Amino acid sequence: MLIADDQQLVRTGFQMILDAQPDIEVVAAVADGVEAVEQARRLRPDVCLLDIRMPRLDGLEATRLLAGPGVPDPMRVVIVTTFDLDEYVYGALRAGACGFLLKDSGPTLLIEAVRAAAVGDSLVSPSVTVRLLKHLARPTPQARRPREPLTERELDVVRLVARGRTNQEVAAELFVSLSTVKTHLGSIQAKLGARNRVEIAAWAWESGIVS
Repeated sequence: MLIADDQQLVRTGFQMILDAQPDIEVVAAVADGVEAVEQARRLRPDVCLLDIRMPRLDGLEATRLLAGPGVPDPMRVVIVTTFDLDEYVYGALRAGACGFLLKDSGPTLLIEAVRAAAVGDSLVSPSVTVRLLKHLARPTPQARRPREPLTERELDVVRLVARGRTNQEVAAELFVSLSTVKTHLGSIQAKLGARNRVEIAAWAWESGIVS
């Protein structure tokens, strides 16, 4: 994975936490957004951990370049910041991020977010999730229309994803296999034109599928 943060102490701390995990290796730790994009494109890490406020290029723009709409082979980006502001959350998720954490979330949540991103799941800080869902809980006529109607089972999956369930939890609640859940998610993403499960959850709340 790659870490990008303009504070050396933060970079070093994150690297120590993550490198201590048997299944995680930090291949680059950089201090600004331009270098983050260059190194990410060169090294193709499984996960990029980006701060928002960085010199030369901020984390939101770096995320757009690595994972945003139109990127042919988008990377998995987790945003980590000290700034718990709604505009940053929405900006990061719209730019293609698959996770959003506050720097005071703690080592356990940091590791969970990286592992979730690596397997295509998403994790957003619980304190952020509550506000995000409240914001999205107001159905809007601008909610995208599916390219094809979702099946009842796909809607079941969508509702659980929108409530923050992992793939394993969805499988357990619906009494299906993990591979079946992944197949449903692939179909749902194609029908909605969604890039990740965060966008699936956003669609569910915006369209009133969950309340």
